[in-house]
Amino acid sequence: MTLTELRYIVTLAQEQHFGHAAERCHVSQPTLSVGVKKLEDELGIMIFERSKSAVRVTPIGERIVAQAQKVLEEALAIRELATAGKNQLSAPLKVGAIYTIGPYLFPHLVPQLHRVAPEMPLYIEENFTHVLRDKLRNGELDAIIVALPFNEPDVLTKPLYDEPFSLLVPANHAWANRDTVTLDELDDSKLLLLGEGHCFRDQVLEACPSIRKGEEQHKHTTVESSSLETIRHMVASGIGMTVLPMSAADDRYYSSELLVTKQFRSPVPYRTVAIAWRASFPRPKAVEMLSDSIRLCSISQPPQAAK
Repeated sequence: MTLTELRYIVTLAQEQHFGHAAERCHVSQPTLSVGVKKLEDELGIMIFERSKSAVRVTPIGERIVAQAQKVLEEALAIRELATAGKNQLSAPLKVGAIYTIGPYLFPHLVPQLHRVAPEMPLYIEENFTHVLRDKLRNGELDAIIVALPFNEPDVLTKPLYDEPFSLLVPANHAWANRDTVTLDELDDSKLLLLGEGHCFRDQVLEACPSIRKGEEQHKHTTVESSSLETIRHMVASGIGMTVLPMSAADDRYYSSELLVTKQFRSPVPYRTVAIAWRASFPRPKAVEMLSDSIRLCSISQPPQAAK
């Protein structure tokens, strides 16, 4: 049993395709197939179920692959300890963030982190929470930035900041001259939402029970989109209004002649943004530096609600 063979089975379990797994491991397909078969013969069990159209991990194989992943991480920890000076901030860090955080946080985070850890560049990915969770667990990402709640075995989380929501309306809307808006008032208004799969959509519906009830009863008209920026453009064009996290609420493309941001009255809805990383990740100082840098450039606690 070798680390190379363990790497083969972990990659094959992720790809479920011998050719794709071989490409990721930078070996030929026969080489990877022989290595996997050799390990199966040594252990005396089938790690993978093979057919002409698919490769599937067997139940016992899932446990073996999970243990192999841990062994590879521990081997990586040994290499990290052996690096000159044992500097955990001297290598790239692979960081993921959900779509409604990344575009608004990274432009501030990257320069801040470059100032304090110039030898630790970021590999950045934006995706859905469930995709980031899977990539964190299999080692493709070192840390992810998500909204709570987030619970995963063998994964640590640390809350970073609370971010209030605000309302974005066209400048010619009847509410444009008001100081605040209540959540209940959204009941009879056309609301633009992110599509299914975005956790921010779920958080907005959770904060606005009347909208959620209306959706369930199909009484309210909502327009769905794939990104907050697309929604911003539609609000500016006059289609409707939307709820945004505070970091995305600045009118970056449009003047006040087209868009107006309004605060909510108490209780102000908000989300808690957190960082998550594997408990076995061998560079805790890198995670700590990333966390501190995010706090320095993030939205702080929710503002006092207007009364």
